[in-house]
Amino acid sequence: MKNVLLLTALAAASLQNAHAVDIKSGDWTVSVGGIVNAYYTAVSCSGDAVGGLALGGEALGCGGQGERTTIGNGLLPNGLITSAASTQGGYDVKALIGIYNSTATDSAIGQNSVVDVRQAFFTVGNAEMGTVKLGRDYGIFGSNAILADMTLMGAGAPVQATQRGRVALGHIGAGYTYLGHYGQMTYTSPKAVSGIGFEAGLMSPVADTPILAGPVYTSKSSPQVQAQVTYTQEGIKGWLGAKAQKFTSVTPGVGDLTMSGFEVGGSYTFGATGLLVNIQSGKGLGILSDADQGNTKSINYIVQGTFKTSEKLKLGASWGMSENDDNTAGTRGLKSNANLTLGAYYSLNSLITLVGEVGQTRSKSFSGQSARMNGIALGGIIFF
Repeated sequence: MKNVLLLTALAAASLQNAHAVDIKSGDWTVSVGGIVNAYYTAVSCSGDAVGGLALGGEALGCGGQGERTTIGNGLLPNGLITSAASTQGGYDVKALIGIYNSTATDSAIGQNSVVDVRQAFFTVGNAEMGTVKLGRDYGIFGSNAILADMTLMGAGAPVQATQRGRVALGHIGAGYTYLGHYGQMTYTSPKAVSGIGFEAGLMSPVADTPILAGPVYTSKSSPQVQAQVTYTQEGIKGWLGAKAQKFTSVTPGVGDLTMSGFEVGGSYTFGATGLLVNIQSGKGLGILSDADQGNTKSINYIVQGTFKTSEKLKLGASWGMSENDDNTAGTRGLKSNANLTLGAYYSLNSLITLVGEVGQTRSKSFSGQSARMNGIALGGIIFF
């Protein structure tokens, strides 16, 4: 019921049904649903001190310690998602607000009151014209990779520096760039018999948000542009995507940057078997957010295979890498992050999935140093 709710919220990648509560009044249907999850993660880090956003290093991977444990969110946050839908004057109309929060903090008495409103938008359209969306929502670029990632149901790379107060990273920064949240105006083409679809959007331009230093760039009047072409037929889905934005330097001696990214990927489901391949390449894509490594060329790729041994149990292996091509100042010496995750996902019922994952995240520098984080994640997720 109302799969579109959790599809928009990234939970549709789980292939679970959303069990939203529907309230009908006149021409309107109001739906309330959500996500709650928690995972026990334990990590240990070893190796050299690798600079930059080294996800496998002690500073980020283990939160500044050799070993660490957290009971917090996986790749998805907790969320309460409310929508209202109607058909008026021949147009399908919907408004949606998604409010999110994290499980883990570093305090037993501090207020866990940080609220992340990632989604607040409305859509209008019909089967002939397609759909126009206005408001705040996830980006288009990178959406298929994260939606098809098996670790969306779990934790993937259980980076402690992000799981405490936010979420684990899945393959973000170690396989694909995060799709981000933007104020936007987007258009999605109507469903075609040929299976070809198109989506394009103008995104509110953003500044860089580096984790390890102050901002280097700001945004000006030109919006960020994202677009994607998809092909879907009988268990096969393929896609081509792109995004671009100009960043204006606010740092003396640093030139302006035009971020540009391209993506190609596909997924295939045949019976109990599922496969995923995705490649992203570009300049200014960043590790955790747009341009957080400045004017750096990079490539991201993920390969994944899953197999359902029964109606309830799915096993999978996914490997991803994010690699910088050149040792610019923004990389702070980081050459690559890679993550391998082995996972088991058990559907206890139509609402709850229990998850067990083991994995290793490795980071390497341009000068030859390497670090690794070994981790496990045990827990579960519920959709309601």
